[in-house]
Amino acid sequence: MPSFLRDGRFLARFRDDDTVLVLQLGTIAARDVLMQLDPGAFFFAEHYRHYPAVLIRLAAVPRSLFADVVTESWRHVAALPPPRRRPKPAAGGKRRGRDSHSEGRG
Repeated sequence: MPSFLRDGRFLARFRDDDTVLVLQLGTIAARDVLMQLDPGAFFFAEHYRHYPAVLIRLAAVPRSLFADVVTESWRHVAALPPPRRRPKPAAGGKRRGRDSHSEGRG
């Protein structure tokens, strides 16, 4: 499943045959508020317990509430600093990893 990114940062992605949207939030507390507001539309899976994201049943969420939540999420992700760039391994070169630390040791 492709993800929706904002400036290289995760914003959202579909799951469950596109019936559920996983949406990045600012805090876990924001997720808790949404789940109390409309538990039929907002929930989370164990995988997301310690991550500020909410799962949204698209058929169950009121359109105006959905728009507000996505807009707030967009603003949160847009305010984050750019992600750190990971160095790319040299072309044709050996990538340093855990195994390279143990080379030559006996």
